[in-house]
Amino acid sequence: MLPEIGNLALAFALGMAVIQFIVPLVGLANNQWRLVLLAKPAAIAQFSFTTLSFVCLALSFYWNDFSVAYVANHSNRELPVIYRLGATWGGHEGSLLLWVFLLAAWTFAVTSLSKSLPAMTRSTVLAVLGGVSVGFLSFILFTSNPFDRLLPIYPLEGSDLNPLLQDPGMVFHPPLLYMGYVGFSVAFAFAIAALIEGRVDSLWARWVRPWTQAAWMFLTLGIAAGSWWAYYELGWGGWWFWDPVENASFMPWLIGTALLHSLAATEKRGVFKAWTTLLAISAFSFSLLGTFLVRSGVLTSVHAFANDPVRGTYILIFLLVIVGSSLALFAARGSKVSVTGWFNFLSREFLFLINNLILAVVTITVLLGTLYPIITELMSIEDMSVGEPYFDTVFTILMTPLIFLIGIGPIINWRSHKMSDLIKRTRWAFAASIILAFLQAFMAQDRSLVDQFQIFIGIFLVFWVIILNFSDWWKRSYRGKSLTGLFRRVSLSSMAMYTAHIGLAIVTIGVVLSSNLSIEKNVRFGVGDSHDVAGYEFRFDKMSEVSGPNYDALRGYFTVSQNGNDIAVLHPEKRQYRASGQQMTEAGIDSTLTRDLYVALGDQLPHSDDWAVRVYVKPYIYCLWLGSILMALGGLLAMMDKRYRKKNRIIKEDADE
Repeated sequence: MLPEIGNLALAFALGMAVIQFIVPLVGLANNQWRLVLLAKPAAIAQFSFTTLSFVCLALSFYWNDFSVAYVANHSNRELPVIYRLGATWGGHEGSLLLWVFLLAAWTFAVTSLSKSLPAMTRSTVLAVLGGVSVGFLSFILFTSNPFDRLLPIYPLEGSDLNPLLQDPGMVFHPPLLYMGYVGFSVAFAFAIAALIEGRVDSLWARWVRPWTQAAWMFLTLGIAAGSWWAYYELGWGGWWFWDPVENASFMPWLIGTALLHSLAATEKRGVFKAWTTLLAISAFSFSLLGTFLVRSGVLTSVHAFANDPVRGTYILIFLLVIVGSSLALFAARGSKVSVTGWFNFLSREFLFLINNLILAVVTITVLLGTLYPIITELMSIEDMSVGEPYFDTVFTILMTPLIFLIGIGPIINWRSHKMSDLIKRTRWAFAASIILAFLQAFMAQDRSLVDQFQIFIGIFLVFWVIILNFSDWWKRSYRGKSLTGLFRRVSLSSMAMYTAHIGLAIVTIGVVLSSNLSIEKNVRFGVGDSHDVAGYEFRFDKMSEVSGPNYDALRGYFTVSQNGNDIAVLHPEKRQYRASGQQMTEAGIDSTLTRDLYVALGDQLPHSDDWAVRVYVKPYIYCLWLGSILMALGGLLAMMDKRYRKKNRIIKEDADE
């Protein structure tokens, strides 16, 4: 009965989405305000039915209802309860239901938290969100229904969840990622409403900014959680592989970052209006493109959900309809919202413009590299793929000037700034950054000149951003008074900017030092053997058999010592899951803020008790995730700014913000 209730709730949700999409637009076209006002109750009803459907699927997993095909294919009686929850979105059908549930939740949030919006604008936004919901709900009901039954004969035991997904990180990673993906639909809906009404102004930007900040924050956390999972779960010692699905989440993040800065310029100085609208459309379009790449099977990835041409065709058509109609509307109405404003080349507006252009070029570069295998196949060229060297080289070249500009961005005035004042304020930061970068590169003199140069540039940029952001924060807030002024005399928006910029600098530390200073060795270990890696002695103590809730494993015990003192014991495992018979490698990791010691078991060598073992020493890699958390915290602080709680009026801003 529960699956039938969930299926029926999905059908009712589709009906409510159709009403939410069509009726308010008809009312707007005919000036029938009673029809326009139906958008809100329809959105609430759609959220209620979608929530009911999602709860029914989660309970089906909890109660091991293997008469449901999706549950039978992605769960097992021995699967721990926490992973049954993760299994709810661990496959194609369930992940799409999570998508529409979160889309309905974002829509409900708009109805509840946008009371200050004009009724016409709110209804138009809700109608656009309803149209997106119609597409996804139709896709689920007609091609990817998670409630399909296996009756009258069904298995007593399920097939099991993919062992890669039996991890705490995968319980949190997809919801966070989808919150970001789907959250950009709100900015998209506001952009479409603005084009329909022909109105983009500072007040419109103020409405859109907190929604965009929230989506960007969740997407940042989702990407960070995904890279963390890839680092310790795949057993490869890496945190980013430029995988097509990783790129699919990274591209909307890049465009979303550009959108945040463009919205700031639109709100504070009324510039880049048409460009901001286009970025809002593009951010959600790249989210839809990511959905297509993950589910169509056109690209091979360890993260991909499905390989079904029918489903891929539907998503492609839906993507083309959404993107095509949006761009057509922009082409027809973009001039209505376009505006010009004056500013000098040395101004914050100009830096935002360069910021946006660089991020757009980086996104296109990543897109071309991701789609290159498809392009070569369509052109009947020999199959070719684009690997890490392409992405690393192009990304580094393009992002270096962007990070440099992040350092001077906060201290540049709007409209114009004196070059002499800029030099005066940055000369000591420049000198200190050069010296500190040189010292770090000198400490890596055992590395190649290329590695030393990359370390020098990376660390220079890190200290350049940190010193200038902290000095500007100090100048604005302290002013010779108590230290509490650091937090009381600047707006939350400014604190958010500093926090996010410093977070990016810390991420850069992790990227530069872990990429250029990591040590990797493939070592043959027998019980009792010791090997020295980067000054750490790894000793293989023993191997034992252990049992988990749904797997059996061989666990290695490695003691790590330095200067004669034991500092860590690592427990890598080779697991075999009982239901599926699949094997997985679990790395043993000891982490501090300055380094990770990482051991992953390979295969047992033939005709021997020895094992092939991969040993890594990775300096400062946790800076990647610490910096990502700080960046997300910056987004949260920006959302909490009191300006976004004011109703329909513009508050005078400090000219230096």
